[in-house]
Amino acid sequence: MPSTEADDRDPIDVLVLMEEPAFPGCVLKCRLIGVIEGEQRDKKKKKKERNDRLIAIQEDAAHSWADIKTIDDLGKEFCRELEDFFVNYHELSGKEYRVLGVKGPTQVHKLVKSGMNGR
Repeated sequence: MPSTEADDRDPIDVLVLMEEPAFPGCVLKCRLIGVIEGEQRDKKKKKKERNDRLIAIQEDAAHSWADIKTIDDLGKEFCRELEDFFVNYHELSGKEYRVLGVKGPTQVHKLVKSGMNGR
């Protein structure tokens, strides 16, 4: 997310659910629906750091995402698949990722506000 800084000193990470493919670094108009709170650890350095992943829906997304207002609307199975994705994604880069929790839009907006103040 441009003009933000997360606890890991990178811009806040956002996974956007949408119909069309995109690429890392592109800017999209989105609706934030929740956050997967997580902690990552570099296996070599053993250093832990917070690395939350915001979940959003592309604002002009097709009707298949239109009814999704919060992360809970995705269903437990889909959320578990997202959690597994982040665990496996970090594993490929030699890091461990542990999911701490899943929260809705209220927590997302707090994180974004905090990230904007961090810059």
